[in-house]
Amino acid sequence: MIPQEIIRRKRDGAVLSDDDIQAFITALAAGKLSEGQIGAFAMAVWFKGMRREETVSLTMAMARSGDMLDWSDLDRPIADKHSTGGVGDNVSLMLAPIAAACGLAVPMISGRGLGHTGGTLDKLESIPGYTVTPDAALFRKVVREAGCAIIGQTAALAPADGKLYAVRDVTATVDSIPLITASILSKKLAAGLQTLVLDVKVGNGAFMASSGEAEQLARSLVEVANGAGLKTSAVITDMNQPLADAVGNALEIRNTIAFLAGEKSGTRLERVVLAFAAEMLVQSGVASSTEDGEARAAEALSSGKAAEIFGRMAHMLGGPSDLLEKPDSHLPAAPATRPVVATRSGWLAACNSRDIGMSLIDLGGGRRHPDDRIDHRVGFSDILPLGTRVERGEPIAFVHAANDDAAEIAAAALQANYTIGDSAPALPPVISSRF
Repeated sequence: MIPQEIIRRKRDGAVLSDDDIQAFITALAAGKLSEGQIGAFAMAVWFKGMRREETVSLTMAMARSGDMLDWSDLDRPIADKHSTGGVGDNVSLMLAPIAAACGLAVPMISGRGLGHTGGTLDKLESIPGYTVTPDAALFRKVVREAGCAIIGQTAALAPADGKLYAVRDVTATVDSIPLITASILSKKLAAGLQTLVLDVKVGNGAFMASSGEAEQLARSLVEVANGAGLKTSAVITDMNQPLADAVGNALEIRNTIAFLAGEKSGTRLERVVLAFAAEMLVQSGVASSTEDGEARAAEALSSGKAAEIFGRMAHMLGGPSDLLEKPDSHLPAAPATRPVVATRSGWLAACNSRDIGMSLIDLGGGRRHPDDRIDHRVGFSDILPLGTRVERGEPIAFVHAANDDAAEIAAAALQANYTIGDSAPALPPVISSRF
């Protein structure tokens, strides 16, 4: 196998054979390709795309590049959910323990931030001691005893995807439907799932900016996954504003703890979390209908059982035992905080979520290079949702930064990002369609 020949053929628009793709991914997993070759392959796919059969081959090759987990010893349905990435999207952190509390086993393999979007692993690493790369024995123990475990890719699990994932982030090839499809599904196939629900984001803070693009990605994911034998559905959700009222790693863990304590009732975030919990429960045969699933999920939340499971999972993976009771004793806090105030009275009408994600990177809360260290303290909190009536000078968010100068710059950027109108805006629904 000559890597540059495979890159050239894809660059020129050829359809790669299963053998070509398998050989390239095998070399990638073995460390036999340069970063330049990996980036060139990703860019060729970005420009020329892949047919469905190529995407299936790429997905299966990456899934088989390492271990394939087997959960046949568990007596519960094995289920998971994955998001295509957004800003303030910490759904997985609440959803996994809620689903576990309802009787599912959730071995969730998550990723780091890509481009302007936050990464679940980066958020979890703001918890002191939490290991996102446990060995296989501990991973299985946590899933068996806690009901869920949210971890990252180990060296043995879909290693080819981990290497490609890192290069995509810094080569402007994140938003390729074949690469997104193969990256997401390779991890899920390797995780040994029985069912999967996908959250496909659409809007100015998503990789898919239009509904047409989001639907194309949703269909690709569902068709490739089902073609590979994994029962999968997809839901398209809005990302024209941050989903949670916090953006930033430790801040989103605080948001998660508050959510599990019942403090985020009535929010867009709660709507999405309960909808996905219901989808998972129906798909796994635990709930008889969406309404039944949402009722079960709401009970798991209000009873405190989901919070208990999150705390147990975090502690079993190395975090403090009293994280939920004393989050401020454990989670890092930024030394500089500054309000972002409304420049006029009116209604919060619009914002650019992608720019908010990029502002987090400017604060140090994301990466420009795979080796960049993240400042888990920084970000934005208490973000008011679009459609809120504000008065001039009222805070619409708070910046958390490493120093006063960075806080002032970020506050000005966020302030300029929001449009304040004279009337209440017509906003898209948080959940638009299902596939």
